[in-house]
Amino acid sequence: MAKTLTAFVCQSCGHRAPKWMGKCPACEDWNTLVEEAAPPAADHKRAPRIKKETPSLQPITQVSEAPSSRLPTGIEEFDRTLGGGLVPGSLVLIGGDPGIGKSTLVLQSMWRVAQAGKKVLYVSGEESPEQIKLRAQRLGCLDDNLIIGAEICIEEVLRLVDQAKPDVLVLDSIQTFYTVDLQSAPGSIGQVREVAFKVFQECKTRSLPVVIIGHITKEGAIAGPKSLEHIVDAVLYFEGERGHSYRILRAIKNRFGATPEMGVFEMSQEGLTPVGNPSEIFLAERPQDTTGSVIVATMEGTRPLLVEVQALVSASSSIGMPRRMATGVDPNRMTLLVAIMEKRLGLNLAGEDIFVNLAGGIKVSEPAVDLGIAVAIASSFQNRPVDPGVVVVGEVGLTGEVRSVVQLEPRLLEAASLGFSRCVVPHSARKAPGGGSPAIDVVRVKTLAETLETIL
Repeated sequence: MAKTLTAFVCQSCGHRAPKWMGKCPACEDWNTLVEEAAPPAADHKRAPRIKKETPSLQPITQVSEAPSSRLPTGIEEFDRTLGGGLVPGSLVLIGGDPGIGKSTLVLQSMWRVAQAGKKVLYVSGEESPEQIKLRAQRLGCLDDNLIIGAEICIEEVLRLVDQAKPDVLVLDSIQTFYTVDLQSAPGSIGQVREVAFKVFQECKTRSLPVVIIGHITKEGAIAGPKSLEHIVDAVLYFEGERGHSYRILRAIKNRFGATPEMGVFEMSQEGLTPVGNPSEIFLAERPQDTTGSVIVATMEGTRPLLVEVQALVSASSSIGMPRRMATGVDPNRMTLLVAIMEKRLGLNLAGEDIFVNLAGGIKVSEPAVDLGIAVAIASSFQNRPVDPGVVVVGEVGLTGEVRSVVQLEPRLLEAASLGFSRCVVPHSARKAPGGGSPAIDVVRVKTLAETLETIL
């Protein structure tokens, strides 16, 4: 009996080594090498190449256009994140923390697709059909067009696709499936890559939209090889804080829509409910006449969003090491803004503990929130409240100047629709067509010092 050849494969980067090592020589991660069966050596006596017809070449202007009809999921926030719905032949990867609601979101959306007369094949490698039905009954998502399968061999899954001929395929989750072409365990680097590539080939050939649910690592990245995110057409992250009922579906990559687009949901006993106007939700519990609270107009993809920036500045109890904490924004960006305020405005913040938080558990990464963070910190430090009818937007440079932001007009329209009377914007920002919204007073500022003088 021939001896099975093995190799040690890094579960982080896929590097192969002939023997076990504590540290991967490629990515330098520790304890990531796992023994796997090596694939059989290929026969060097290759068959003669079969001559095929020369592939046709044509100018790009003469290439026939593919049908652009999308399949709506029936959930507006999900469709918004996808760019309008599922594209035929697309591969969508959804990742998120365990228990955040990924399977619930997919089950609810696929139930609506089934209600519209489309056939959905939901294949789970983690749950039995009985478990899926229990969750579907709790959510009220039962339909004859929603077909459940429990299989982890991807070749058998493709046979189920041939048998059922669905309009949408769901795989929950990609780390539980395996292919018979490899002998390694399900969830390993090789298995995830090969399974995803087989599904990719099938969905493109059949023009079948496929939704894949994936696990994430403790660092927050989707588990498996990085090439998994390059294979798929869209990568969506489902995120949210455990203590908050709101969940955010964020598009990190989308070949058929805008990024970073986002959808907002509210988690309840009956499942996930789309939030049509998240700005009202995030501002519903805002305190009045309180220092350190400022409203900022941000953009998430094509959607304007108003969020509340809260800051708390207090005398530090520790000597020489004041605390700097930020939730929802980049902590390094907050530290940089504090340094700018000390240097350009002369504020003595060196001995103060500073805490910054975005209310509602939302995360914002665009630089247009800089001005709001700075104003909130100054408001708390000077103990002077900000007018509740004011919205601020702008990026702050290292010299203290306020720099322009993109898509100013939708931000102004969103602020005006929610009843705000004044918006502080960068002086260099382009004027909106038609002079902007007539229902809101636009104040243009050049520097951070001018902003604080205007607002405080």
